[in-house]
Order: sequence, then C-alpha cells, then structure tokens
Amino acid sequence: MFKLQSNPQFKLRIDILSGLTVALALVPEAVAFAFVAGVDPIVGLHAAFIVGIITALFGGRPGMISGATGAIAIVLVALVATHGIEYMFAAVVLMGFLQVLAGVLHLGKFIRMVPHPVMLGFVNGLAIVIFLAQMGQFKTADADGVMQWMQGTQLITMLVLVSATMAVIFFLPKMTKAIPASLAAIVSITIVSIMFGLDAPNIVDFLRSMTGNSEATLHGGFPEFSIPMVPFTFETLRIIFPYAVILAAVGLIESLLTLTLVDELTDTRGRGNKECVAQGAANLTCGFFGGMGGCAMIGQSMININSGGRGRTSGVTAALVLLAFVLFASGLIEMVPVAALVGVMFMVVLGTFEWSSFRVLHKVPISDAFVIVLVSAVTVFTDLAIAVFVGVIVSALVFAWKHAQVIHAATEIDAKGTKIYTLHGPLFFGSIKSFLDLFDPSNDPDDVVIEFQHTRVSDHSAIEAIDNLAERYERFGKKLHLRHLSSDCRRLLRKAGSMVEVNVIEDPHYHVADDALA
Repeated sequence: MFKLQSNPQFKLRIDILSGLTVALALVPEAVAFAFVAGVDPIVGLHAAFIVGIITALFGGRPGMISGATGAIAIVLVALVATHGIEYMFAAVVLMGFLQVLAGVLHLGKFIRMVPHPVMLGFVNGLAIVIFLAQMGQFKTADADGVMQWMQGTQLITMLVLVSATMAVIFFLPKMTKAIPASLAAIVSITIVSIMFGLDAPNIVDFLRSMTGNSEATLHGGFPEFSIPMVPFTFETLRIIFPYAVILAAVGLIESLLTLTLVDELTDTRGRGNKECVAQGAANLTCGFFGGMGGCAMIGQSMININSGGRGRTSGVTAALVLLAFVLFASGLIEMVPVAALVGVMFMVVLGTFEWSSFRVLHKVPISDAFVIVLVSAVTVFTDLAIAVFVGVIVSALVFAWKHAQVIHAATEIDAKGTKIYTLHGPLFFGSIKSFLDLFDPSNDPDDVVIEFQHTRVSDHSAIEAIDNLAERYERFGKKLHLRHLSSDCRRLLRKAGSMVEVNVIEDPHYHVADDALA
C-alpha cells in the first residue's frame, strides 16, 4: 500500500507566494486606516508589520493575517484628535496589556459560545462591508480636491481592469496552482497598465488623494523604540483607559471571530487563548515602536487562505515583504493599479459571503433567520464588535425565552398521601414564573415532594423561587421537600444557606442527598 504525502517544499513555496500577495493588498489598507485614525501613513504601515509578524510567529492560528484595521482606527480617531498621537501610543500599550491578561485568564474560549446564526450574519455583513469599502476606489479628486465618481474613459478602464483581475483569479486555478491566482492577477494587471499607459489610479495616487500631499510617498524607515511621551499620572490613565478597554475588546472579538472562520475554512482548530496573548504582545510592541495597533484582518486572511497559505510562513512573509516595500521598494509597489487590488477584494467578497444562507433562511427557525439578518445589518451600519454583541444578546434572549416555556410537572399521590411534583425542564431566571404557577399550596396535602430528577437548579433566581414556594406552603402549615437534586444543585442550596428554608429529603435508591442531611 502506498501512502501519499504532501511536499513540504511545495507548501513553503505556496506560503511565501501567498504572503507576497497579502503584502500587496496590505499596503493601501494600512494607508487608509492610518488616514481614518488621523495619523501619518507610516504609522499604519509600521503597525501592519509589527502586528503581522508577531502574531504570525506566536499566534494561535497559523495562516491568519493581522495588521492595522478599520475597527481599531475608528476607536482611535477621537483620542488622536483630542489628545494627540502620543496618547494613542499609550492607549495601544495598555490595550496590549489587557489582551495579554485576557489570554492568561483563558477568556478566549468564550468565543466558542457565539451561535452559528451570529457567525453567518457576521460573515455576510463583513462581505458587504468589504464590498462597500471598495466603492471609494471608483472616485477621483477633481480640481478642487473634492472626490467625485469616475466618468467616461477612466471609469471604463477601471471596470475593465477590475474585471480582468477577477477573471485571472477565477480561471487561473483551473489551469495551474503553481502560483497564487491573486498574485498572478496583480502582477499581470500591473504590467499591462504600465505597458499601455492606462489612465488608472495606482497606489501612490491613492496615497496622495488620501493625504492631500502631492509629494507623499510610501518610503519610510524601520520602526524605532520610543516610550510614549505622556505624563505618568492617574489623569493620563483616566484618559486612555476607556479607549484601551474598547480597543482590547474590539481587537479580540474581531481576531477570535476571524480565527473561528479560518478554522471552518481549513477544517482545523486554532488556539484562542494563545492568539489573545499574541495579539496583546503585538500591540504592546506597537505602542513602543510607533504603530497604531491592530488585530486580525478578515479580508487579508481570506486572501491568504484562498491563495493556499496555511502556515506561519505566509504571515511572516507578508509582514517582511511589507517592510521591504517601505524600506527599499516603495517605488515599485506604488505602481500597482488600485483596480487590481479592488478586483482581488471583490473575489474575496464573493468567496466570503455565505450564499447558502439564502437557501436556509426559510428552513431555519424564524428567530435564527432574524438573527442572521440583524447581525448582517448591524455589521454594515455600525461595527463588527457591536454586531456580535447584539447577535449574542438577541440569541441568548431567544434561547432563554424558548427554554422558559418548556418547564412542566407531572403530579401523583403516593400511598402515604404525599403529593409528588416531577419537574421537567430547566429551572432558571426565565422559567421561575412558569415554575411557581405549577403548584397549588392551598389545595395540596400536608406533605409535598418536588422531584428534581429531570431538571436542574441553575441560578440564584431559581433558589429564590424555591424559597418563595416554601414560604407559600409554610403559610398553609405544610411541608415542602426536595428530592433527587444533582450535586451542583445541592451546592447552590448549601451556598445559599438559611435563605432556603426547605427540607431536602433522602433519595431511597441513590442516596444523592446524604451529605445534605448529615
């Protein structure tokens, strides 16, 4: 029997080429996000390099790309405008510390609690956001510096180049997989644009339109160590702490959701807590080396995965090539037409959007369909992190409501005249009203047993409900007994102490309550 093995050299080559593709796509996004945050483009490029290489080396998800992101930039813009860039660096340092702390405390595991409808809505909303973000590339500055939609030949050229890029990405893998299709598309479209002198804006045009500086360039130096020049006082902490908390939460949510998405695409499993620590270490470094901070980038991660990048080499290559562009080859990267990058992102949109969700909307419960649409809409109109929070909260409320309706009890009278209520369904804050309505203290016999074999006491509200029920029976001079409590339920009752005035009776068969009676 022959055993086929993959070629490590082939994997390494694909990872390197995928990383090169990602690096080309990282440049305009880093510049754009720096502009959003109100800082120099080199600050965004340095952040993309630092966050990218540290998370690639030490993160919990090989193949995932991190860098400067729009979610981080949006949070930073108010801080930069109000207090200046040095306070931004200090906030990024604190953000990194909080993320490391989250990883050490193993908080990354909670991302697994995000329901599937929320993930579907998040992915679809993200695809729409990426698509809409590319629409800005179809605008150009007029003589007064006002951005206007392209017209005539320039628009046609842009559309042709975008379509050609998408065609190369779609058809090339059907002929060969020796080179990532996205990289081949970017290189070929760049060559065609230069050879024929096409009127198509390139990356340097994009940079100059964003900054308003006709002499702007991507050329820069290596990141230099510097302690944020802010007063080390409680007042400084008061200013930066709210921003740091939001930055840390947004960064981890986006990173862990990206990790989950890459897990599904590659049929592997990343390590969420390790990723939290790596993201935190990367942002700590950013704050001390003049970067604006960042997190996982879903669009670039999709480019990498679609191009065949699976290992850490792809992320390391992307970061190193990006730095090389900044240090030595800014002139070459500046010639790449924006249309080629737009075409790549359009293909990412097509690959990211869960088209199957249209087929299942009418097959899943209406609550799940509502969550999918809601999260997609909130993602488009607000922020990814807010969308996830909203989706999880709505899903939790729906879950609580559904389970609150299922509690019921079967009743019987035993030979001694004791009435037994056999509960079915969870007893928690959402079901206590239905639970209390099951009992009739005024008409029940002197001894009443609640059988908990098929239910569970879940929280403080449930304990309070049991206590209230016991008081109702006590007012009628009757005794309430609990039977077949699980060990965790008994721990809750013992922890409540004198708050619960009921008799826990011994189970005659399994002796589950011996300790409570001792």
